[in-house]
Amino acid sequence: GGEVIGVEQHRLQVAREERNMTRIFNIVLLLSASTPLGLGFSFSITPATRLLGTKLAAMAPLDQELESWASSAGYGQIDKAIPAGSSGWASFRKVTVTNPPEKDGKPVSFFVKSSSRSAEEMFLGEALGLQAMYECSGQGEDSLRIPKVYHYGDYSEGKGSLIVMEYLNLAGRSDDRALGKAMAKMHLAPATEAAGNPDKAFGFPVDNTIGGTPQPNPWTKPNSGTKEWIEFFRDHRIGHQLNLAGDSYCSNLWENDIAPRLHLIFEDLHGEKEIKPSLLHGDLWSGNIGSADGKPSIFDPAVYWGHHEAEWGVSFILCLS
Repeated sequence: GGEVIGVEQHRLQVAREERNMTRIFNIVLLLSASTPLGLGFSFSITPATRLLGTKLAAMAPLDQELESWASSAGYGQIDKAIPAGSSGWASFRKVTVTNPPEKDGKPVSFFVKSSSRSAEEMFLGEALGLQAMYECSGQGEDSLRIPKVYHYGDYSEGKGSLIVMEYLNLAGRSDDRALGKAMAKMHLAPATEAAGNPDKAFGFPVDNTIGGTPQPNPWTKPNSGTKEWIEFFRDHRIGHQLNLAGDSYCSNLWENDIAPRLHLIFEDLHGEKEIKPSLLHGDLWSGNIGSADGKPSIFDPAVYWGHHEAEWGVSFILCLS
């Protein structure tokens, strides 16, 4: 009697697992199919499909997301996923696929950041910032080497998020003259819809962080100039930082003596010299500058549209040590 019960329990368990594998495989097909499935679509479980279903069921959420993304993007399957370190808030991987896109005739590898927190909280600002820098830098010989963003978002199942970008073989800092020319090219790029700033304003589509410090980026009015920059710089850069510092002496000095006279610094920047929005890296210091493929590269940005000289003010302050 015990043996019969045991055999029956095993048969029921196998049937349950087979049904689960069918559901999983259906989901995979729906995600990766290149044409809509008809209402009469069906398939039978085979050893191969059962093996695939078992593999997917055993995957961690990040592995499932990467497999699903690679398939839906037309990049085949994940070939290798190599751990590449971590920070206090994210883990990193270098990922290769079986059918990669190409850039300059070479297959692209991917750099993947993942987090247990939401994409809006962790990766939205970084993705939009990199996309804007990629657009404004261009692709010529005198351009910055900015990684292209391929995907970002929350896990479809479970808690967590990821961002997938082009993997760069980073090296030490390159020629500073080339860096200066490439930065000037990005700063001079016009504010456009493709660059994320169709209204030609100061600010950015989302708030982000500079290091671990929140950075507010509300848009100023369309076609902004010197007056709007002064207001943005006063309220959302220096004023904001002083509020976070909580030093009453410095805050009073700023509000009573410095902020009311701030316009004097910019009094000759009107008319033909009117300040126009430039795309800024926002956190440009030696630790965020390198090179890739023989070109200067900048990374870990705190991007926003501002006065181009603000870029070098931050760079100077952060390099004083």
